[in-house]
Amino acid sequence: MQQRLQNLSIDVRQALGQLAHHRLRTALTLLGMVFGVGAVIAMLAVSEGGKRQALELIEGMGLRNLLAEARELDSESLKEVRKHSAGLSIRDAQSIDATLPFVEDWAGSRRFRTWTLFSREGQSRASVFAVSPSYFALSSLEANRGEIFDESADRAFAQVAVIGSDAARDLFPNGSAVGKHIKVNHLWLEVVGVLRDRQLADDEFEGREIGGEANHVYLPLQTGLTRLKKEDLSAELDQLKLRIAAETRPAQAARAIDALLSRRHGEQNDYQLIVPARLLAQHQQTQRIFTIVMSAVAGISLLVGGIGIMNIMLASVLERKSEIGLLRAVGAREVDIVRQFLVEATVIALIGAGIGVLLGIVLAYSIAAFAGWAVAWSLLVIALAVLVCVGIAVGFGVYPALSAARLDPVLALQSE
Repeated sequence: MQQRLQNLSIDVRQALGQLAHHRLRTALTLLGMVFGVGAVIAMLAVSEGGKRQALELIEGMGLRNLLAEARELDSESLKEVRKHSAGLSIRDAQSIDATLPFVEDWAGSRRFRTWTLFSREGQSRASVFAVSPSYFALSSLEANRGEIFDESADRAFAQVAVIGSDAARDLFPNGSAVGKHIKVNHLWLEVVGVLRDRQLADDEFEGREIGGEANHVYLPLQTGLTRLKKEDLSAELDQLKLRIAAETRPAQAARAIDALLSRRHGEQNDYQLIVPARLLAQHQQTQRIFTIVMSAVAGISLLVGGIGIMNIMLASVLERKSEIGLLRAVGAREVDIVRQFLVEATVIALIGAGIGVLLGIVLAYSIAAFAGWAVAWSLLVIALAVLVCVGIAVGFGVYPALSAARLDPVLALQSE
């Protein structure tokens, strides 16, 4: 074992000497590997970042949720629709919950138009929503300070509110918001909690607005419906969130919910169903296409690099015929010659891969800065890219190595 390591060390030093002797040729050979590995690293970093960002963004909608949203209709269409359907309502949610066993929980929300929103310390332009207490759990929202109001507060029509972090800073710039009061239109509310800021990378996913909770004010649904003014002909709820069981396929659940709502709404097209899992699948499909295209480009670059290595090694075989003949004459075996040339190919690949990794990191952050995309790193991905690079280099180096090993020693010596 020790002897093998010594032989390998000698081969590495010889390979480095050969590469240093032909610096320009070596540099040109390395370019294919450098750009190939750099492209792979950058592409995988951006792809992984996109996956993590998508999961983070979809978390706000809930991967196991289905969303029923009221459609925006012009006044004439709305008047006609209201003859047959009152729009999304709490009774819709209760009917779905009682009828469909795969629905585990539900939450309704209603946005209210505000003309005043202030405290004794400041004012805000935050959006105001009346929501079911379960809305926070279904939206993965947690309190950073204070607490979330519960079912008892909703049943008691409590005048309480949970506000986002941005709204808290605007309304209470001088200190904590919990325990203080805000006024929404004519209604005074006590702040019982401030939401944790999720700091999402984007406020839109596959064309759907998400997030924004940092600048929202939430009050109990029953409080809002009974004590704040609603627009004429508007539905009781703007949105209905439904949590489905983990073993239920979202597409099947959506069909069943759509059929039930359609019957309850007199076949009127006054709502739309949003399936977050489907949006995520669409995003992943787009990302897969991007990954395939980038992988093809990177693969072509690596193949070009491999061909370059084959060319430089074939040229090296022609230049070193006498050296190879001398080695064979003093007892070197074919396997020793093959090993020497394959080590040389591996050294070229490792140098190119190392520079390519650095280039890939620079490219990934440059793309992220220019396009606003997320970047995420995985040591396994980097190691895989390096191994692929080395594998291609060794694969293209086999033929020149075998050609060198099979040279006739006498003819090789005579070529000097």
